[in-house]
Amino acid sequence: MTHTYFILASTALLSLVTAQTTCLSSLRPSYSATVASGYQVGLVATGLARPRGIQFDKAGHLLVVEAPRDDDPAISALTLNDGGGICVEEASRKTVVHGQGVNHGIAISNDGTVLYASSMESVFAWTYDPASQSASEQRTLVGAMSGSDHATRTLLLSEMVNDTLVVSRGSDSNIDPVAADITSGHSQLRAFNIGNLTGDQNYTYASDGLRLGWGLRNSVGVAEHPITGGIWSVENSADNLRRDGASIREDNPGEELNFHGYLNGTEYERQGGNYGYPQCYAVWESEALLPNANLPVGAQFAADGDGGNDTYCAAQMPPRLTFFAHQAPLDIKFNNSGTEAWISFHGSWNRDVPSGYKLAMVSFENGEPVAASNNTTAALDIFANVDNDACPDNCFRPAGLAFDNQGRLFMTSDATGELYVIARESMSSPAGSGINQSSQTGAAQGVGAAASSMLGLTVLVAYGLIFA
Repeated sequence: MTHTYFILASTALLSLVTAQTTCLSSLRPSYSATVASGYQVGLVATGLARPRGIQFDKAGHLLVVEAPRDDDPAISALTLNDGGGICVEEASRKTVVHGQGVNHGIAISNDGTVLYASSMESVFAWTYDPASQSASEQRTLVGAMSGSDHATRTLLLSEMVNDTLVVSRGSDSNIDPVAADITSGHSQLRAFNIGNLTGDQNYTYASDGLRLGWGLRNSVGVAEHPITGGIWSVENSADNLRRDGASIREDNPGEELNFHGYLNGTEYERQGGNYGYPQCYAVWESEALLPNANLPVGAQFAADGDGGNDTYCAAQMPPRLTFFAHQAPLDIKFNNSGTEAWISFHGSWNRDVPSGYKLAMVSFENGEPVAASNNTTAALDIFANVDNDACPDNCFRPAGLAFDNQGRLFMTSDATGELYVIARESMSSPAGSGINQSSQTGAAQGVGAAASSMLGLTVLVAYGLIFA
């Protein structure tokens, strides 16, 4: 099979590469995408039913939460054939759990023998056998989380503190006034000692566990830093906001990267604090776009009708980083060294010019982002759609992320039912075995067609794939 790649920067043809591949898979995306220099991407599987959260088990099977909108959810185990690098294909698929309303959250115990997943209402656990990819003895660990809107309950099982499960619950609506009540459990991040449960005992979300933060509209992505143990989340902020009677929805509010302290005993005096919602939001663009405000990127501001003001908002927990509005981050995963945080941006619906629809990476050092809190280019685009105007119907929409034991990143696209693998170019792969890397080495937060800022030089990248 021959892959022919056309890479176009500005109006000049930069390169034309034709290469043979020995990869067994013949899967190819139906849309064009860009890949940052130094990386390669391969399509691993198709035909998944709205795949969301993913997790590798101890035997190397990839467990995938499939949550179709017709309400027939399941957790499937994919056995993979691995030819090295991005030459990975699905060999077989088996249903591990069927039903129970599972819709996104998934985790596996550190010894690999317990599977955790969540519905809107509950967090479940099963005894799990990775050899046979089978689950049994279902029990409920956390309950009383039912709602009417944001349905996912993201799970993070700490690798540093035994039997500690972090659960994220979002708001019940775009602007949820109940979330302003700290006792409600709405828009919160909580940690539970599941080792203390016996028999049929279970926790009530709003009243039990350790509160890591509240006023978090919908923090779907949650991760533990592998070196420091710090807990981080990415938050989906609100839609259709107005300020002083004017619509500010196009470029505000920004999406957020938030820090929540530690589970391992390291002191963080603001742990459990208020991150502002539903009264406060993070500035992305202030000048000319946010009436009566002269605030830096990431500062908290008040919108119409939410009962807050800028003075009150300035006292709430600000994001550590702010991202372009409406990109909808759904997952965050650290690499083993903790020097990179990978974020899946699912993509906007509340913007005239679509934003997101990409996989990006934020550099970390000593457990913190390298970039300053008001930086607008901290997220480096790694894998992105060429034409966001074709989204959401004819493009990939990143959702769940998982690293394998070789350091390769796997990513689901729920809208297209696809599974991708992303690897550094240095990892062994047959030449031309996937989506080729473009010439861009960095990208500013952007919208629409891929307009990139590279070392101060604006480059328009139009990236097409021709498979023969």
